Amino acid sequence: MRIALIHALRHSPPPVEAAFARLWPEARLMSLLDTSLAADLAEAGALTPAMTERFLTLSRYAAGTGADGILFTCSAFGPCIEAVAAALAPMPVLKPNEAMIEEAVAGHRRLGLLSSFQPTLDSMPAEFPDSVTLKLSLARGALAALDGGDVAEHDRLVVAAAAELGDCEAICLAQFSLAHCAEAVAALTGKPVYTTPDSAVRKMRRLLGA
Repeated sequence: MRIALIHALRHSPPPVEAAFARLWPEARLMSLLDTSLAADLAEAGALTPAMTERFLTLSRYAAGTGADGILFTCSAFGPCIEAVAAALAPMPVLKPNEAMIEEAVAGHRRLGLLSSFQPTLDSMPAEFPDSVTLKLSLARGALAALDGGDVAEHDRLVVAAAAELGDCEAICLAQFSLAHCAEAVAALTGKPVYTTPDSAVRKMRRLLGA
């Protein structure tokens, strides 16, 4: 099976590639990276029809390479990804966070959602069912630290933001770039922590019957 990975942040490929190596090593991966997507969204402050068209263009190219499924890895573009899923049906097209959300809401009703990218906190809550109460936490400055190569400072800011979610039953890390912080967040809060890469790989493999 060939799985196309489409990224908007340069920090996203390593965690999802590591998840595939652990959970589905037989899958053949191909990656497309367009860092201007995240930059343009941050500048515009909202998703636009032109952005959706760019997602459709990227996904059609991925499908043309022979991909059996497409996994997007940036969680701020939900409506764009939904448009891709509709256009390419019945090919499996996954938002980065949908599988994590499914796993988290199966056992919890009060969830914390932690992100280092404000547009993610703006768009992603709508993807949770109404039965769930969400508390949001933004790790301010963490993404800039990661962009600057300071992983330790990124992780410190993420863990500090997680401390604000102590009254939740479980915590969802909203971005692939946060996945490596899961153990530290769990150790600090004592809560179950859900990450996007592992959940997404499990769901994609299940959908394709592999």
